[in-house]
Amino acid sequence: MKVRNQLQNKVNVITLGCSKNLVDSEVLMGQLRANDFDVTHEAKKNDANIVIINTCGFIDNAKQESIDTILRYADEKQAGKLEKLYVTGCLSQRYKDELEVEIPQVDAYFGTLELPQMLKVLNADYKHELIGERLITTPKHYAYFKIAEGCNRPCSFCAIPLMRGKHVDRPIEDLVKEAKRLASMGTKELILIAQDLTYYGLQHYGERKLADLLRNLSDVNGIEWIRLQYAYPSQFPMDALDVMAERSNICKYLDMPLQHGSDNMLKIMRRGISKRRTVELVDQIRQRVPGIALRTTLIAGHPGETQQDFEDLYEFVEQTRFERLGIFTYSHEENTHSHTLPDDVPAEVKQERADAIMELQQGISMELNEARVGQTYKVLFDRKESGHFVGRTEFDSPEVDNEVLVPADKDTHVRLGDFANVKINSASDFDLYGILVK
Repeated sequence: MKVRNQLQNKVNVITLGCSKNLVDSEVLMGQLRANDFDVTHEAKKNDANIVIINTCGFIDNAKQESIDTILRYADEKQAGKLEKLYVTGCLSQRYKDELEVEIPQVDAYFGTLELPQMLKVLNADYKHELIGERLITTPKHYAYFKIAEGCNRPCSFCAIPLMRGKHVDRPIEDLVKEAKRLASMGTKELILIAQDLTYYGLQHYGERKLADLLRNLSDVNGIEWIRLQYAYPSQFPMDALDVMAERSNICKYLDMPLQHGSDNMLKIMRRGISKRRTVELVDQIRQRVPGIALRTTLIAGHPGETQQDFEDLYEFVEQTRFERLGIFTYSHEENTHSHTLPDDVPAEVKQERADAIMELQQGISMELNEARVGQTYKVLFDRKESGHFVGRTEFDSPEVDNEVLVPADKDTHVRLGDFANVKINSASDFDLYGILVK
């Protein structure tokens, strides 16, 4: 069946996986738009003749979602509803040879760093002058802001270096230019992302430069919040905390995946830090930036994790009382060091341990939220949903953290994308409720 002519050069980009992938899709879309393509992101209307799927290859569930999505659009292509289907991103980088054999309906597969090659296949020019420019897919008042690519860390369980390569910094001047452009478009919050924010500067400048970058971004007019995600604990650049404490537009928030709380597991995971040093670092961060919200991510069921290791992890979470926390069950990834170890924790035990940690965190979060009742916070409103205006404090990232809900009654007026002061009058385990105050 022949695809209808009027669909020519309309591209739908599908993004799977993390915020770093989302930024890559936004850059791709910016290049396509500059080449006069009609481009959409995850369009509900099925009227594009070209689909590009930006895949995730991080863990089993994400890989399966990517494969299922490719197969769905491969079926549409076979049925004549699509003219071209392309696949890019982490899964494509990691399993390109296998995918070409297993799903030959895809016209071409591209790796994570092959944007120019993809554009060439699409008969589009790679426009170097667009470096840093992209089509934002998030609400315009916040944007993910990638400061580096790749990772040099040797974590035993992680396949990211296989898919993203070595750490490469983006120069400060380029990032400031991009921040100014985003601010001119109405962006108020920059969410800094990289595989490892704290490594920033070592590749390009020969020394850690996160603090200098923060100062420069903080000076950009119109940027009211700067948020840090994906920090690494070993050799943490403490001077970045001083800038956070000094600058009112740098959120008192830090996302620092710690992965475990057992010395045995930290060693097996090749994290380069002990439990004692981790606890000391958390204490130092809280002393340097009073009131900071710490978010962490953990892994349950890594090879070699004993019941005692899990109990050490449980005790670590109980004592450290993170404001925000998530946990994954371990995924046995090929070509990682951990894959050479027997995957010896049964799947049901992994899940039981993850559930126990989240139940513990639910209670901690409830206690911390109840302590906020009666306080007034600056809130950035993201959307209206189910009779409420929904926003966030500086202590919360979009989609993964707590939210603030304000009743959307006839006397309450909130403009989405704006800040307002909210007095908290009640709390649940993962949300706050309040009313607007002048």
